[in-house]
Amino acid sequence: MSANTIEAYLHDVDKLLQFFASRSEEKEPSKVTSNDLKGFLVWVNELGMIPPTQARVLSGLKAFFKYLVLDNKMEIDPSALLESPKMTRKLPDTLNIIEINSLIDAIDLSKPEGMRNKAMLETLYGSGLRVSELTGLKISNLHLDIEFIKILGKGNKERLVPIGSEAIKFLRMYIEDIRVHLPIKPGMEDFVFLNRRGSPLSRVMVFLIIKDLAKTAGITKSISPHTFRHSFATHLIEGGADLRAVQEMLGHESITTTEIYTHLDRDYLRETIVHFHPRS
Repeated sequence: MSANTIEAYLHDVDKLLQFFASRSEEKEPSKVTSNDLKGFLVWVNELGMIPPTQARVLSGLKAFFKYLVLDNKMEIDPSALLESPKMTRKLPDTLNIIEINSLIDAIDLSKPEGMRNKAMLETLYGSGLRVSELTGLKISNLHLDIEFIKILGKGNKERLVPIGSEAIKFLRMYIEDIRVHLPIKPGMEDFVFLNRRGSPLSRVMVFLIIKDLAKTAGITKSISPHTFRHSFATHLIEGGADLRAVQEMLGHESITTTEIYTHLDRDYLRETIVHFHPRS
């Protein structure tokens, strides 16, 4: 598993420990029952944890108890019969092209990090990367002459993703004019996006940069680095792109995950009726 997945799974087990602590109980993992886990799900629900997060936490705990059974630490998996909470398919928030342009235009290019941030957002929107793929992007995986970048995605799966001319232009300007002047830490020379101390940007830092830019641009939507990925996919599909091609670019294992982007916004639908319906 990736470092991020391991961290998330450990966090899930820690949540279970917090649940027992809240009831002033101490339990060996082998003594945990399915009733305990049902109580845990009620507890996280009462804390306000939304169903998708509950399902992800339960997935982490299922992995933990499956490991205990495989390692002969316990005989019966108490999580085996637990069902994930029912989830509605919520459409992801997206930005339209005007909002994306205003966000990118809000970057202060007079600051050294301005060009980095511009290259970063153009890459996020131009290739639909996850934030962890962006922060882990290597110079050795940039094939800008053929307009492709190699991405190491979830489960350490590699994929080639096309990259647009705008992103290429600003990546080159950042790498050749700004990044060369940074005091790069040993071992970090191959990472594309660095902070002023010469270390790779963290996911949290990317999130904060985008939050600040949204505030400057006057965008009130709740946005994150993932919003650029959602916008990338939505705009491609609205423009008529093949679903399988989008699946490949996003690195989705199942096309079902990609299908959420086949929604079209109301303005687009209304515009279609106005232009093509004989009674409009």
